Amino acid sequence: MRLLHGVAELRAALAGLRPVALVPTMGNLHDGHIALVEQVRAGGHPSVASIFVNPLQFGAGEDFQRYPRTLDADCARLEAAGCDLVFAPDVGAMYPEPQTFQVQPPLADELCGAFRPGHFAGVATVVLKLFNLVQPAVAIFGKKDYQQLFLLKAMVRQFNLPIRILEAETARAADGLALSSRNAYLAAAERDEAPRLYRLLDAAAARIAAGARDFAAQEGAVTAELAAHGWQVEYVLVRDRATLQAPTEATRGLVILAAARLGRTRLIDNIEVHPAPPPTSPGSLDQTRRRRASARDRVLR
Repeated sequence: MRLLHGVAELRAALAGLRPVALVPTMGNLHDGHIALVEQVRAGGHPSVASIFVNPLQFGAGEDFQRYPRTLDADCARLEAAGCDLVFAPDVGAMYPEPQTFQVQPPLADELCGAFRPGHFAGVATVVLKLFNLVQPAVAIFGKKDYQQLFLLKAMVRQFNLPIRILEAETARAADGLALSSRNAYLAAAERDEAPRLYRLLDAAAARIAAGARDFAAQEGAVTAELAAHGWQVEYVLVRDRATLQAPTEATRGLVILAAARLGRTRLIDNIEVHPAPPPTSPGSLDQTRRRRASARDRVLR
């Protein structure tokens, strides 16, 4: 495995590796990140992992300065996973001059974007720069950051980029907590409490899959239970998976998304759910039976 810091050496190293798969990260890697590398390697692509704590996606008062930088440990884990290249640029390499142009994806100011202004513009901008630098055939992102994945897929479509986006299922601890680099901020008691978010979303998803259609009530139940246990809830919302908008009669797949703070730590999670078909009324069932009987009669004649 090679560790690279400069743009020129990255391009030189990539010359003999293509087509490659890109695994963008901010470092402080956990098992979920390593699973991304393993997934792209299983697909037969040489892997390039980027490690860059991107200042553009941090807002005022957020944790840019204290975000853990663990490059040596990260490289050891990536090498053990079979990663081919690690690109760990400094800010000057990624932003050689002030970044006056930023990508503003649709829905960037909704959901998490409503609570982190400018976050998704920063994410989309740095990922587009990484796409330009690495020119991967494949890039992989986890479903834990569901809105981010949605927006980056839209960016690839809108810019006609020749990149296939792979989606990785959310990696979880044994108790269900979604793995995140920021989980390290949780105090011991908070870490014990943190899996409640997943349990409540999972229970709501099961109710919806069983036929519940009172989405606002499901959102409210999760919100109230979190608040009762000391969480500061930003949102719990049921959305159409295809649009991330409120569900309509045409919706075929749903996702429940949530963001909440436990102490000083902001946690996000989501669960996809496929709702059960609406129950068939006795009247419509009788009509269906009559149509089938009529069709059989016509065949017999």
